[in-house]
Amino acid sequence: MAHPSTFVTLVITVLVVGVIVPGADAKPRAFFVFGDSLVDSGNNNYLATTARADSPPYGIDYPTRRPTGRFSNGLNIPDLISQRLGAKSVLPYLSPELRGDKLLLGANFASAGIGILNDTGAQFLNIIRMYRQLDYFEEYQRRLTSQIGAARTMTLVNQALVLITVGGNDFVNNYYLVPFSARSRQYTLQDYVKILIIEYRKLLERLYDRGARRVLVTGTGPLGCVPAELAMRGTNGGCSAELQRAAALYNPQLQHMIQGLNKKIGRDVFIAANTARMHFNFINNPRAYGFTTSQIACCGQGPYNGIGLCTPLSNLCLNRNSYAFWDSFHPSEKANKLIVEQIMSGSTKYMNPMNLSTILALDAST
Repeated sequence: MAHPSTFVTLVITVLVVGVIVPGADAKPRAFFVFGDSLVDSGNNNYLATTARADSPPYGIDYPTRRPTGRFSNGLNIPDLISQRLGAKSVLPYLSPELRGDKLLLGANFASAGIGILNDTGAQFLNIIRMYRQLDYFEEYQRRLTSQIGAARTMTLVNQALVLITVGGNDFVNNYYLVPFSARSRQYTLQDYVKILIIEYRKLLERLYDRGARRVLVTGTGPLGCVPAELAMRGTNGGCSAELQRAAALYNPQLQHMIQGLNKKIGRDVFIAANTARMHFNFINNPRAYGFTTSQIACCGQGPYNGIGLCTPLSNLCLNRNSYAFWDSFHPSEKANKLIVEQIMSGSTKYMNPMNLSTILALDAST
């Protein structure tokens, strides 16, 4: 599963950031989601894979009180962004319900366990790797074209919001998955990070070539500070130094690559969410954000509840709002809400070159 790559602090500002909801006659802009388990809304339910969240207690705080395939006790980040767009949550691309008018809302292509590289998450077997998610995006456009025509389809895609969250698994489920992993024998950490950035750039360029014009790109959180890594690699309650070093190398290079892409294109297509910087506030002072702990997962077992999967037999906390982490890798719904507040209203220190409220306001005026 993925690390909590988009863990974010609530910015205390005096900004009143309203939900920009379309008028009664207008349709909300479409929303497309790509990436890993932080943003998967149930695609893996339809696949023969161990990377699943379709059994209790997942979904215990979801409106239906049932598991949906989201790696959360309730709503995930795409759900909460959809609310800000004044829209219903977009369906997983593999859902048989995604047809007809529902195609106009967009689609979620994310799949738990995947990374930037094709060999990341190999232990999960049948997952939708990034190249395949982009293949599905092209297939989606063909399906929509047959319904509303090529011109309207491209307009919908050009005006859509896109979220992509990928990269953490390339460290936790590849380079550092086992001691002396194949990738760690092949590359130094510095060279591995460079390979990831080169491959990520290709993915973003392909998104742009397929019509995406507003793309939120999240970095990784402090990889070494999630409950799973505290349990396996942490020292005296401290974060894993190796994984922290990986995040410290990767995130600045990702932001630099995004700035270079925007410069090449000549407009701000890609928006960098500096999730590592945002997350440190939770790690350092969880109580300031209403959490009793940012180390122990709500659901799990072993040290920090960080060992293994969240299952009906796991330890389960009573008050999910007190925990920054829902399971060994993923944020709780309350944390996701704080993340989306930051995506909406964060300063350029966190959202560069602009936050989502600014994007929505700019796009509404054009």
